[in-house]
Amino acid sequence: MKKIIIIGAGAMGSAFAVPCIENKNDVTIVGTHLENQLIDNINSNNKIHPSLKTQLPKEIKFEKFEKLQTILEQKTDIIVCGVSSIGIEWFVEQISKNYEKKLPIVLLTKGLSILDNELLTLSDKIKNLLEKKGHLEINISAIKGPCLAAGLANKMRTGTVIANQDTKECQSLKNIISTNYYSTEISEDISGVEISGAIKNIYSMLIGASEGLSNSKATKELQSKYYLNTAASLIHRSISEMVEFVSHYGGKPETVYGLAGLGDLYVSAIGGRNSLMGKYLGEGYLYNEAKEKFMKDITVEGAQLALEIGPKILQDLNPNHFPLMFNMLQTICENKKLEINW
Repeated sequence: MKKIIIIGAGAMGSAFAVPCIENKNDVTIVGTHLENQLIDNINSNNKIHPSLKTQLPKEIKFEKFEKLQTILEQKTDIIVCGVSSIGIEWFVEQISKNYEKKLPIVLLTKGLSILDNELLTLSDKIKNLLEKKGHLEINISAIKGPCLAAGLANKMRTGTVIANQDTKECQSLKNIISTNYYSTEISEDISGVEISGAIKNIYSMLIGASEGLSNSKATKELQSKYYLNTAASLIHRSISEMVEFVSHYGGKPETVYGLAGLGDLYVSAIGGRNSLMGKYLGEGYLYNEAKEKFMKDITVEGAQLALEIGPKILQDLNPNHFPLMFNMLQTICENKKLEINW
C-alpha cells in the first residue's frame, strides 16, 4: 500500500483516485484554496462528484486546502498534480515546503509554458521552480493519454502512458496504479508525451471546426451531414504537423502516433470543450465573442495553451511548416476569424 496525495479536487484528479484506491492504496485528495466549497459538497453528498456526476469510492478521503501542509508533513509515497496549468506555480509553492529528494511527483496536468522566453513542458517548469527553491533531486513522471475523467471514474476501459526518462520509475508507477480497466504503457520520451498531450488541444479545436469549414456555401443541415470528409483531412494534416512540432522540440515522432498523440486527439476531437469551441469558430464567431457568449465560465484548455505559447510560436517557427497551428493561434491570440488556406 502506498500513500498517495492528489492535489486538486477537479474531475481528472478525482477520477485518477479510482484506480489508485482499487489497488488498495491510501488516497487523499486535497482541494486547492479555491475548492473548499467543492470539498464540502462532495463530503456532504455521499462522495458524489458534481463534475463527474459519479459516486466515488468511500475510501477516498477529501480534505480542504488548510490541511495540505499537515498532510504533506507526514510520510508520503507519491504526490499527484491535478491542478490546472495556470496553477503549476501555486502547486510548486505548496509542495516545496515539504518536498523530499526523489519523492515521486505524478503530473496529470496537460499544457506547455513559456519561462525565460523558452518553451517548456510542465514537468520541466516544475523542476526549474523546485530547483530555484533548493531542491536538486527531483523525480517527475507525466501520465497522458485519451482519458475522459468521467469514463475513468466509471471504470470504462482506458489506456494511458506513463512517461519518465527513468523507465524503472514508470514501471514502479505502473505496478501501483494499473487495473484491469486502467491499462498503462511506459515511455522514456517524457518531452514527446507532454508536448503531444498539450498541442492536441489546439488541433482538436481545429477539427471541431470541421462542419463550418466543410463548405461555406452549403446549408448548416448539409454541413452537419457531410462534414466528415473535411474532418478526416484536418485530422491527417494535424497529425503531420504534430509530428514535426514534437520533433522540433526534441520529442520522438513515434510518440505522436501513440496514445498521448493520436489517441488523445481522437478523444478530444469527437467531443469536449476544445471541440465545442472549435465548432463556434468554424461557424464564423470570433474567439472573444464565442467565449463570452457560449463558454464564459468554461475552461477551454486549447485556447489557454494558445494564449500561453502563441506569441512565442508565431515569432519563432516557420508558418509554412505549421499552417494549421498558425491559423488557430492567430484566431485565438489575435481574435481573427478562422480561415484555412486549403
